[in-house]
Amino acid sequence: MDVLALLKSASLLVPEESATENDVTVDDVWEYLAHDEWEVALGLLEELGDVRPLPAVFWASMAAAAEELRLERSAAWCHWREGETRDGVIRADLTLRAPSDGGRRSPVPVPGAGVLRPMWDIGHRTPTGEPAYAVARLWVEGVPALESGGRAPVRLAPLTPERWRHLRPGQVITLHETRPVGGTAVLLEVMLPE
Repeated sequence: MDVLALLKSASLLVPEESATENDVTVDDVWEYLAHDEWEVALGLLEELGDVRPLPAVFWASMAAAAEELRLERSAAWCHWREGETRDGVIRADLTLRAPSDGGRRSPVPVPGAGVLRPMWDIGHRTPTGEPAYAVARLWVEGVPALESGGRAPVRLAPLTPERWRHLRPGQVITLHETRPVGGTAVLLEVMLPE
């Protein structure tokens, strides 16, 4: 399928009344598509995807278009969002420990597109009372680099979403790359499928 067809099919899935904070609508997308400004149209569709939940097929079309345009970051983001439509959304405000407090010595890879898969203490315990860690991929949002001791909003993609169902916004979970705590995260949004 060609890029134009993929972007058109994705845009048809956006409700007409949807608009971003900057009043971008699907009509704006169509205007860019008419002028073969595919990369701009893709970016606007990504923004419109944040207005309200859209189906997995929207994100799959977007990912395929981004891959055709060789936009690796956009493709990874669209695949991530496609996964969120199936497995749910978990967003948190993550603060990493500084190296002097036992935190990581190097920055978290940014754009942080799910490469890092740390363990999280989300409240489960083993029969002996030790933490039963859960693994989730990590996507860092909105910063050029997340340095040790830094803070940023993140998205989590649990490898076993059913283990995360008990979590609610406001709860604090801890990140572990090794035995000591590597950071703490305050949950901002938890929307998991039933």
